[in-house]
Amino acid sequence: MTLPTILLLISGFVLLVFGGEALVRGAASLGKTVGLSSLVIGLTVVAFATSAPELAVSLGAAIGGSPGLAVGNVVGSNIANILFVMGLTAVFGALLVRVQLIKADIPFMIALSVLALILAADGSFSTVDGIVLFSLLLVYLIGTIWYSRRRKQAGDDPQLGVEEVLSEGTGKLTAKLRATKLRSTTVDVILIGAGVAMLVFGAQLLVRAATDIAAALGVSDLIIGLTIVAIGTSLPELATSVIAAVRGERDMAVGNLVGSNIFNIGGVLGLTGLISPTGVQVESAAINFDLPVMIAVALVLLPLAFTGQAIARWEGYVLFGMYVAYVVYLVLAAADHTALRPFSAAMLWFVLPISAVWITAMAGYELGRNHRRRKVESQKAAETSHSMT
Repeated sequence: MTLPTILLLISGFVLLVFGGEALVRGAASLGKTVGLSSLVIGLTVVAFATSAPELAVSLGAAIGGSPGLAVGNVVGSNIANILFVMGLTAVFGALLVRVQLIKADIPFMIALSVLALILAADGSFSTVDGIVLFSLLLVYLIGTIWYSRRRKQAGDDPQLGVEEVLSEGTGKLTAKLRATKLRSTTVDVILIGAGVAMLVFGAQLLVRAATDIAAALGVSDLIIGLTIVAIGTSLPELATSVIAAVRGERDMAVGNLVGSNIFNIGGVLGLTGLISPTGVQVESAAINFDLPVMIAVALVLLPLAFTGQAIARWEGYVLFGMYVAYVVYLVLAAADHTALRPFSAAMLWFVLPISAVWITAMAGYELGRNHRRRKVESQKAAETSHSMT
């Protein structure tokens, strides 16, 4: 691994981060200009724009003959978004979901993750698989817009603090240029164009560097995609979610990550399968381990979906610790280290069971508490009705 390769890697990451930043701000502002609601912008436009680096890298990897990198990038990013990004975000403030649509998105994300594993079971994501995944993404988009419009017509339009979150950092610089609607639209189009250009060029540099690193270390493209590339392409989600959490916009922090994971599977894997002429080959290691881990990690969010249970700060540290353990396992497995067997045994018989018990206990506790609260409320309503008669 030479110095030019490291410089290529760093340059690729820098271009992806700045390109994603420009695309997020341009697309979100343009969405507001054309009349999209705060809910739609926060859950789709921002979430999908933060996944643009994954799309650029996976398409470039698939076309360039590195299918392991294409799949590893998506799977690794989805795992990183929940364990790494959400874990660090929770450190800045407990994550709690109040918007009903975000709660509905979580089961959809889990179902899409399971479907990805089923489609990959034959060893590849074919053109037909790509059509299926991308079609489901379109259904999700249409459903989100339809729901938002219905709520708005009913006078109940939940707001996400998109403007507050995007006003940070470079948003303050471009705000001075948005004096009129025409100037604002012009700035947005320039940001989107510049963002796409940086993403495409950055992805090319990153894919080239990642394949060189994989060859130098003697590991597969899949391992590099699951670790280095996945963390790098998740940086836009990390920046957006942390800013949202710091500003108290917890719904947007969670919605951004869930929407990004949905887009990674439906959009990135879907489009990659569609564009790649021979489909995207999936290594057996991804089918037997990494895709199931992606599903298991997605299940961590179920308490948020059904119970309203918050992810506290200490739980954020736990999520981050689980991500570190996952990366350590990948490194040990790639190096065939002697510590792999005891480490795997500890994960299988100690960490994973405790995590499963924790999720089940939290969900059961919150469901029971919600049931008791509804029972008390119904009793009070009955007593009030009886006293009035």
